[in-house]
Amino acid sequence: MKEKPLIGIIGQGFVGGNYSDDFEERGYDVVRYALEERYEKNKERIAECDIVFIAVPTPTVPADTSSKITKDSSTRFEDTIIRAILPLVGKGKIAVIKSTILPGTTKKLQEDFSDIILLMSPEFLRVVTAAHDARNPFSNIIGMPKKTGKHQRAAEAVHAILPKASFTLTCDSTEAEVIKYAHNASGYTQIILFNLLYDVAKKVGCDWEPISLAIKADPLISNYYSNPIHKNGRGAGGACFIKDVAALRGLYETLLDDPLGRDVLKAMEAKNIGLLTESKKDLDLLKGVYGDTVIQTYIH
Repeated sequence: MKEKPLIGIIGQGFVGGNYSDDFEERGYDVVRYALEERYEKNKERIAECDIVFIAVPTPTVPADTSSKITKDSSTRFEDTIIRAILPLVGKGKIAVIKSTILPGTTKKLQEDFSDIILLMSPEFLRVVTAAHDARNPFSNIIGMPKKTGKHQRAAEAVHAILPKASFTLTCDSTEAEVIKYAHNASGYTQIILFNLLYDVAKKVGCDWEPISLAIKADPLISNYYSNPIHKNGRGAGGACFIKDVAALRGLYETLLDDPLGRDVLKAMEAKNIGLLTESKKDLDLLKGVYGDTVIQTYIH
């Protein structure tokens, strides 16, 4: 591959847009493609790109719009958008999935799109600090669906063009997918826990501020998500947390005969729905995952 490969980035939201900006700032030619009018003209040029990063939505949607999270929390993960755009990648070229996908998805996609080299590289961008996070990653992870020479060379080529990180890893693609869910599920769990502690503290007459200061000073507590009130609301919201934990719970139900573990995840979902609903935070995102009736039918 030439010294500076032509980069394609499909999707120009806060993930794809900030990665595009970073590559251009570091001297790479970037072909940006998205459905917005300013980018859609680049659709055919994606086939020319040596390495194509994919940052498109992977929604979790209601499998049964009449279900209640407290009874039959049926949702469905969708990879249809990724499948729709993978044919744009040129034969023999490298495609790197940045979107969050269920463990095992990259291997299935590689089987179905065998004329390209597919990799999975989870992103860890926060919406508010996405530009900084894209330029200063704490971790660069490349997952390979197959242990072949061409996949290994592709992984090395992608590592070579990413901004430097303190931690780098090449692993199996399913392992990379689990790493991303570990990141999001950890944040989600922390938000729920600190909301529970907040309610206990208020009930026994405490001021939360000194408790918060002590939590943030504790080196053994990962405290990034320790603030119970965020964006004028409570609960784990945003474009990732709601959909990804619902998808993880669905996968857990499918893979494991473990009612107790399933109920732990379902209880966190139910509590989160209550927090978001009561504080009127991210209600559109909530309905997108669980259905239009989730707010009306939620049972405390």
